[in-house]
Amino acid sequence: LPMAFRDVNARRHIGLQQLSSLASTGRTFLGPMKSHKFIVDEITNQSSLICSAVRLMESLDLTSAVGQLLNESIQAQNKEFKTGMSTLLFLVGAWSNAVLECLQQNVPVPAIVSVMSEGLNSCCERIQCLQISIQDVKRELYSSRVRPKAFEYKTGQVGCDGLTNPWNLLCFQRDKSAAEETMPINSCSHQGDDCNFNKCLVSPLAGFGSVASVVKAVSDKSSSVLCGSGVTASSSIMRKLTHSRHFSTPGKSCFSSQQGNFQGYPSGPSADLCGCCGLAHLAMALSHGNQTSMKLLQSIAAYQQERAECSGSSQINIAEIVTCCVLGLPESCSCVSPGFVTLVSPEQVAVIKHLVDKPLRILLMDGDLTEQYRHLGFNRSQNVRTTLEHPSPQGGRAGDVWLSRMSDILMSFEVNLVLVKGNVCQSFMERCIGSRILVIGGVARDVLRAFGAATGAQAVTYLSQLSGASCVGSGAWAELWKAGDGRAMDLGELVPARISAGGIPLLTAVLTTALPSKVQLLQDQFWTLLHRLHHALKDGRVFPGGGAVELLCLSHIQALAEQPGRPGDNRVVRELPSPWLAEYKSTVLQALASGWKQFLSVVLCNTAKASSELEAGASVDHHLQKAAACGSPSAYILEEFRRGGALRGGSDPFPDQVTDLKVCDNVAAKIEAWRRALDLVLLVLQTDAEIITGPRRNQILNSPVSSEFMFL
Repeated sequence: LPMAFRDVNARRHIGLQQLSSLASTGRTFLGPMKSHKFIVDEITNQSSLICSAVRLMESLDLTSAVGQLLNESIQAQNKEFKTGMSTLLFLVGAWSNAVLECLQQNVPVPAIVSVMSEGLNSCCERIQCLQISIQDVKRELYSSRVRPKAFEYKTGQVGCDGLTNPWNLLCFQRDKSAAEETMPINSCSHQGDDCNFNKCLVSPLAGFGSVASVVKAVSDKSSSVLCGSGVTASSSIMRKLTHSRHFSTPGKSCFSSQQGNFQGYPSGPSADLCGCCGLAHLAMALSHGNQTSMKLLQSIAAYQQERAECSGSSQINIAEIVTCCVLGLPESCSCVSPGFVTLVSPEQVAVIKHLVDKPLRILLMDGDLTEQYRHLGFNRSQNVRTTLEHPSPQGGRAGDVWLSRMSDILMSFEVNLVLVKGNVCQSFMERCIGSRILVIGGVARDVLRAFGAATGAQAVTYLSQLSGASCVGSGAWAELWKAGDGRAMDLGELVPARISAGGIPLLTAVLTTALPSKVQLLQDQFWTLLHRLHHALKDGRVFPGGGAVELLCLSHIQALAEQPGRPGDNRVVRELPSPWLAEYKSTVLQALASGWKQFLSVVLCNTAKASSELEAGASVDHHLQKAAACGSPSAYILEEFRRGGALRGGSDPFPDQVTDLKVCDNVAAKIEAWRRALDLVLLVLQTDAEIITGPRRNQILNSPVSSEFMFL
């Protein structure tokens, strides 16, 4: 039963104040130059480094109803897109403050809800003209590939950076055990500088993995956008890329014989340019300055495209990608390794060394490898308590009997590698180590599927289900994971090991760091970029980034505020029947626009393009005035984006490189973040009371806010 309630729909709406307070903690997460936060656990005194709204919400004590709603909105955005959460969090705070100002001016709640909702819908329709087709981007890259007059490139110093050293790992570890066709060394068809340039190109994977090369670009004069010309985005966004070590001539690749264990991939047809290279540069545009994750993703994209024989299927298969964090190495050692890389104990290392260079018989288990495990849906008999399932005539413990039975099953089928989806009994693990059987627990379901397809193994729920050899696969192998210099890593408590099989498409992004507190951060950054690329390919379009879309929204809101009638499309929504709603239209629309203006101002401040939000706001106003004077705000914004203007997103995310690719954003993720933010603010705005139930009467009575409650 209700115990107490308080009115939250007063002029100083409590719920909106709570939203604003919670959202203010994530202001530094906007833009490419994010500021990190340390989260310290008072119980364990352990700290972690975060740089995302999701981890922030997980770390806060969200006991209030408003806080839980905010967390649910951010978790929903994260579950669907894995990006846009920081934008959502910031706009929640900005629009909460804007709505509070409207309430201070006695604007009715229905007017706020109606005008803001229709204003956002109108902006979402207006910004459709800024979308850039992925196919147009790839076509532009392919058509602009002409013979350059000179080549300009640079490589990292040998031995300094495993990601930029062309004779080291090049961000990708080739599978020396996979049975793949080796490309013969052919004579170069290019002459002069072209041939010398291609000698530096180890393989397509090397080209994508090493982004230390500099792209020499020339401006496309024909693609300039004039005021009022209405030129489409696809013809004005990209400049022409003349040549790069990212590219190789279709069907005419020159691979270096000094590659050692790394085998080059044959160069495919023209789809290679539109596929592999397009994905590599698209990943760069979506990385927002995160170069480490970008290089890893470029290698993954190149591998998956080559595996598809450059068929033009420009999709990233997330199910074939896993991550493994290795402590004790610098971040420059991060790479992509074929197969499954995981951390094992020193005791398991001895088993792996014994199994090296031996074909393994593999067993897959879709569940826990414990005596008490029962599959989902298993129901025990009612009113029956089991004390001993398998009595032992020898009088031993039931656990020992189970261990002996399971070990005998593995030995009878000659299994020496077991991958388990869930937990593994520690006693059983120790017994398997003594029998030279490698057991790996906590394996993702996608990894099990990949090994099942490659080895012919069929996943089972219990070891007792092994009734024939058909469930056991073959052709797998295990070895210690090696860093770029070829050394196996022994880093103490946990050692990285690599498990693979012939023809397996699985890839592991090995993320290395010397700081344990950065492990979660590196994983979040990698998966965010991976899903950005995935959703960009899924949508088929991207937005120009760096504030271009928000700037057009501001310009559009200004035009709507000056027009009579409703903010919606006149073809769909006619004049308002209520004259009082038109009276507050301009005020509410300006409140909606203030959220995007604060967004741009904070991004400029975070990237050191402005010393204060006041200066940043003046810069935004200056661009709005120029856009209005231009006559075509979208054309002006596209031209500024093409030229890399002040609203490009702050500082250049690749300051050491001459790149001609601008920052891009996801279409669906951005729009959905806006909608979720406004829906949450308007939901809290329309809440009139907070009803509290439960035995908290004395706690509320003794709290400083007890005067706000009415006790029943």
